[in-house]
Amino acid sequence: MDEGPDHPVFPGVGFITMPQLSWRYFEAASDVVQVGERVLCEFLQFDTTNGEARLSLRATQPDPFQAFAEITTVGQTLQGRVTKVVPFGVFVQVTEDIEGLVHLQELNWTPVEAPEEVVQIGDEITVVVTDIDREQRRLALSRRQASTALK
Repeated sequence: MDEGPDHPVFPGVGFITMPQLSWRYFEAASDVVQVGERVLCEFLQFDTTNGEARLSLRATQPDPFQAFAEITTVGQTLQGRVTKVVPFGVFVQVTEDIEGLVHLQELNWTPVEAPEEVVQIGDEITVVVTDIDREQRRLALSRRQASTALK
C-alpha cells in the first residue's frame, strides 16, 4: 500500500476478500486482478487480530444493481436467460450484470414440484419484476405473471 497502516509481516500490503473484489460474479480472483497489479482501493478497516488492512476494490466502482434499480420498475417485463436451477426456483440473468430469482411458485400457473419440469439452464424466458430490494441487492421475478402480460 502506498498509504495506510502497515502489515506486521509484509509492510505495505493490504488484504481484499473475494466479495470485495468486484460487483460482478467471477470464478477466481485472477478473473479480476493479477499478481503484482496496482489497484486503487477503499480502506474498510484494520483487522487487529491478523494485523491487516482490509480493502475493497469494488467500493471504487459503481454498483450495477443500483444503476439497474434506477431504470427498472416493479411490473416491468424483461427477457432473460436461465443461469441456475435450484430446488426453490431458478436464477435468470436479465442484464450482463444482474440476475434475479424466479421462485418455484412463480414459474408456472399450475404447480410444479421441480423447476426442471418447466425450464432448463440456457432457456430464454420472459419475466415480470415483482420486487427490487436495493439494500439486499435482490431482484424477484415472475414467469407466471409474464405469461398473463403477454396474452
